[in-house]
Amino acid sequence: MKCPYCGFEESKVVDSRSTEDHKAIRRRRECLKCNRRYTTYEKIEDIPVLVIKRDSNREYFDKTKIINGLVKACQKRPISRVQIDSIADEIEKKMNNDMLTEVKSEYIGELIMEKLKEIDEVSYVRFASVYRQFKDINTFIEEITNLMSDKNIDKIKK
Repeated sequence: MKCPYCGFEESKVVDSRSTEDHKAIRRRRECLKCNRRYTTYEKIEDIPVLVIKRDSNREYFDKTKIINGLVKACQKRPISRVQIDSIADEIEKKMNNDMLTEVKSEYIGELIMEKLKEIDEVSYVRFASVYRQFKDINTFIEEITNLMSDKNIDKIKK
């Protein structure tokens, strides 16, 4: 590691600790030539996930797009920002745990709908109407009917 002050390539680690989020290690180093101290960070290299869009274009996964979609679907509903962030974090974590390098946008959409279905049916239908591109009121009614029949099946199971 080159010293940012004198350019010398040898240093010693004076202090080393994990960052608050435990995603990196912060190290205080001291240059063996000029004796000045500086901070470095060591973190795991992110493996980018490519999202395959409906038109077959690929773009890097962006958690903020999930958050923005959830915020719109949950607008004026009793869903907190913490819950929205948690859903986005869970989806990102699932893709990382599954070690996916490419994923279809449909897969992400289905994961989002699965989570919304558990916490708020109105937000679920709102999201589904945009995600599944409902063409008319009949498609909307069909989705609500499916939601209601799923709910009845869940009651029978309990």
